[in-house]
Amino acid sequence: MNNTISDVVVKTMDGKDKKLGEYIGKVLLIVNVASYCGYTPQYVGLEKLYQNYKQAGLRILGFPCNDFGEQEPGSNEEIVDFCTRNYGVTFELFDKLHAKGEEQHPLYARLTTSIEPKGPIAWNFEKFLINQHGEVVARFKSSVKPNSPELISAIERELAQ
Repeated sequence: MNNTISDVVVKTMDGKDKKLGEYIGKVLLIVNVASYCGYTPQYVGLEKLYQNYKQAGLRILGFPCNDFGEQEPGSNEEIVDFCTRNYGVTFELFDKLHAKGEEQHPLYARLTTSIEPKGPIAWNFEKFLINQHGEVVARFKSSVKPNSPELISAIERELAQ
């Protein structure tokens, strides 16, 4: 089974294709984000994680998703404005995609079958940790905060490789 994401192509906020293989050599934290969710304040912690570890090679990739309670209804421009204005987000945000269902993006098809617990995304702000080789190495539920010891230790472990 292929548990790497390097061959997956996503769209940037301005509609350009980007192959995730461009991030080889970096540790990635991939998060399905939403502007009107109870977990939306996690943007603060995600940005802090990014600021603390970007020099070491961490990249946080936010993928807006409207699949859960229609909590991300905005356009790409509205999403970027909201995240920047309210949370000072500087990590990369991508084009809105589907994390589940018939229109599930290939990225989430790969993420949800590559690591235990396998299965569909349960809600917004679920997190996947990708090592420097593009392999999915950990999955964290929405309730795991960006400053949680389990997430930080997993990130630090991968950055030390």
